[in-house]
Amino acid sequence: MAEIIQKDGTWIFDGDALRLTPGRDRNVSVLRRALGELTVPLGALAGISFEQGKRSGRLRLRLRDGADPLLQATGGRLAEPNDPYQLTVESERYGVAEYVVDEVRNALLLDQVPAGPVDGYLLPGPAVPLSASAGDGTASFDGERVRLEWNWKTEDAKASAGTRCLALSDITGVEWHPAVGLENGCLRFTVRGAGTKAPPKYDPHAVELWGFKKDPLMALVAAAVQARLGHPAASSGQPSAKEPPAVPRPAPEADHDALLRRLRELGDLHRSGVLTDDEFALAKQAVLRRM
Repeated sequence: MAEIIQKDGTWIFDGDALRLTPGRDRNVSVLRRALGELTVPLGALAGISFEQGKRSGRLRLRLRDGADPLLQATGGRLAEPNDPYQLTVESERYGVAEYVVDEVRNALLLDQVPAGPVDGYLLPGPAVPLSASAGDGTASFDGERVRLEWNWKTEDAKASAGTRCLALSDITGVEWHPAVGLENGCLRFTVRGAGTKAPPKYDPHAVELWGFKKDPLMALVAAAVQARLGHPAASSGQPSAKEPPAVPRPAPEADHDALLRRLRELGDLHRSGVLTDDEFALAKQAVLRRM
């Protein structure tokens, strides 16, 4: 097991999955707090990296395309503070971060996890029911219906139609865009049989966002709906990308030699003070179990 605990959050890797828990520090974003703990299976990962800085570093996970409905719905537009797959690491814990990276990379290699896209979600998406208020309205989703309610800031042309209730079976797409510069963002639903999209300000199937603190919470609504719409690769009619043939696993002797080298590396890290006694004991047990 590999574990790193920071003010920004805690990451624990048990060989099969990474458990990501947001920290309680006041700098942790409202989206990460609302999303809560995430369990990312090893098969959903395309890679992991660690970037060092003078005062702090950053652990980053890279997920396989199509594995997570949150990333699918937001299209990679989540800003760094709202990205649940990043962790700020204090300089004195750089060694532990590098150890976590090594353990995850070794597991990806040993399990021969491909880095290519998937044709089905490997993460469940946010739990329902959930509701978020931002911009000119409130969006709620109970797993079967989306409800859009307007506030006093909504344009009369949109508010005059009243509250909108959209059955999941009538929704064909969902997208979330953050406000950027002078351009407002939105949470928008594509509805079967609806006409051409109007600007979010006037679109009765969209909540307009103005760049305030709670805007990212609308991304959770988008992700929860996306998770229940079916995977785009499966519904596009296009053949899904085939996994590359499995690479033969190394011979047992090669595995054994690699694990022995890992034990020596752990011993060096422990003697130099990078790993605590507890961290060294846990890491050593994990290697011995593989042997």
